[in-house]
Order: sequence, then C-alpha cells, then structure tokens
Amino acid sequence: MPRAAVLDFETTGLSPDLGDRGTEIAIVIVEAGRVVDRYASLMNAGVAIPAFITEFTGITNAMVRAAPPAATVMVDVHKFVGTTPLVAHNASFDRRFWLAELARAGLSATHPFACTMLLARRLYPNAPDHKLGTLVDLHRLPRPGAAHRALADAEMAALLWVQVQSDLRRLHGVKDPTHTLMVRLQKCSRSGVAAFLARHATTGTPG
Repeated sequence: MPRAAVLDFETTGLSPDLGDRGTEIAIVIVEAGRVVDRYASLMNAGVAIPAFITEFTGITNAMVRAAPPAATVMVDVHKFVGTTPLVAHNASFDRRFWLAELARAGLSATHPFACTMLLARRLYPNAPDHKLGTLVDLHRLPRPGAAHRALADAEMAALLWVQVQSDLRRLHGVKDPTHTLMVRLQKCSRSGVAAFLARHATTGTPG
C-alpha cells in the first residue's frame, strides 16, 4: 500500500474564511497497511476558543496558551509531511485549514487530498451514516483515544483508510489502490461507482 499522511485538525470553528483557526493538528503516516510515524501538537493561534468548542473537544484556552505558536507548528508539520499525499475524513474541512494555516506561516502546498468520508459513501452506501466513529464501529476497528482530539481522530481515519484499501482489493479486485485512484473514485457519481471499480479491477491504475 502506498504511503499516505492522514490529517486531522481541531479548530475554533468551521471556516478559516470567517477567522477560525486551528487549535490542534495531528498527522499519522501510513505505509504498507500500518502506521509508521505520528506527529501531534496543540497550536496557539492567538484567538479565543468558544465555550461550545471546548465542550466538544476538551481543548481549553489555557491549553493552547501553553502551546507553541501556530506558525511554528505548521513549519514543523510541513517538514514532517514533505510531499506525501494527504488523507482526511471530511477532507474539504481539513484541507481549508491546512492551506490557510500554511499560508499564514508563509508556506504553500499542493498536496492531493483523498477523503475517507467520500470514499466510504461510495463503498459503504448502506452504512447508518458516514461519520468517522460510525464507520470505525461498523468495521470493528479500534478506537485509540477520545473522539474530537486530533491524534485519536487521525488514528481512526488512518485505520479506515487501510480498511478501504483492503476492501478495494478483497471485494472489488483492485490490485493496487493508489492514492490517485482513490481520489478519482471519491469523485464518481453513485451510479458510476460500479463501472469505475470494474474498469480498475486487477489493475489499480489511475487512468
């Protein structure tokens, strides 16, 4: 299985365009179907965390005041990831904060993102819903920590990423489910999934 960096942010709100900032970031490196490295840090962006966010995540203003500056964390995590393709659950959310926090730190990135939520919608349409916790429980995957903390959520998304790759091989005959192929699969319409999988069975090529 190709190398991927599974990302999760905890934030002060839903959108960096509205002034929301990251409070915690985690990256889990997955290679050959297993976790090989991790990075996690709280980050001090100099903005207050709303009470309802603290209630949801457990991250307090005191915790982030004692954390390294957001720019320092983003420089470190940018080096940690390098050019490795990224994965996240509900990747559109994490991608917005990834790009915004990197830009604030004077860094740019062109990492392609795969989304385990969109992939799960294509591959597990009968799941009760496609929340990360639901899918982890559906596949009887372990929960390595408290939900809504960055490292625990990144670990769960990494396990789900490995499960998706395994199911593409075992159930759909995709020999090599590359990151590029999975990005293409997540863009398929519901009616086009079967045709896409048939086209890539036994090959795994992204064409």
